Amino acid sequence: MNKLEDFEEQIGVSFKNKSLLQEAFTHRSYINEHRGSKMHHNERLEFLGDAVLELAVTKFLYEKFPESTEGDLTAYRAALVNAVTLSDISRKLNVNDFMLLSKGEAKDVGRARDAILANAYESIVGAIYLDQGFEAAEKFIAEYLYPLIEKIVEEKLWLDAKSHFQEKAQEHEGVTPQYKTMEEVGPDHDKNFKVGVYLGNQLVSGGEGRSKQEAEQEAARRALEKKGWL
Repeated sequence: MNKLEDFEEQIGVSFKNKSLLQEAFTHRSYINEHRGSKMHHNERLEFLGDAVLELAVTKFLYEKFPESTEGDLTAYRAALVNAVTLSDISRKLNVNDFMLLSKGEAKDVGRARDAILANAYESIVGAIYLDQGFEAAEKFIAEYLYPLIEKIVEEKLWLDAKSHFQEKAQEHEGVTPQYKTMEEVGPDHDKNFKVGVYLGNQLVSGGEGRSKQEAEQEAARRALEKKGWL
């Protein structure tokens, strides 16, 4: 396990309250496995960080795209802060090396780990906000997240992927896509959905998100890539 100081140095933030950063890296499963530890898991920080992230990203997009409609800005934001993007940033920051997980969760890979890493990113944002204020949290978000908006807009990744996939599926294969929920995991306040998109009986791709709508959009995006219909 790497030292927290290594992470602080990496992101250029020196925490006054180190326990906040430790909490950001602590998954509920670890606490369940170490009940006498008196530590806290990161779900409250994640809740806070999600709100800080939404405000910072909304402000950034509002200022960057003065001619864009409310609908387009909402779509840009959804494409910028989805679970896949946030988990990718966490990987670049080596968040995995600092996470405290149960033995079972530590073995999970793929989409299960993506959800943990995306949530950890939001927890880190929440921890920075509490320890250093909004400006510091916004600076952290800006450094790793904002540069991705150029690709999102240029490649039109913000477009409604479900509508786009339906158009292409009907055009090329004469079929309307169907979405099926494959799995729901987590407590009610922190659900994670896995959805598959089908053309007839064929599973084309899957997606994951914190709502069925987000998971369906992700499944459609992946299906567009797989079919070469972007």
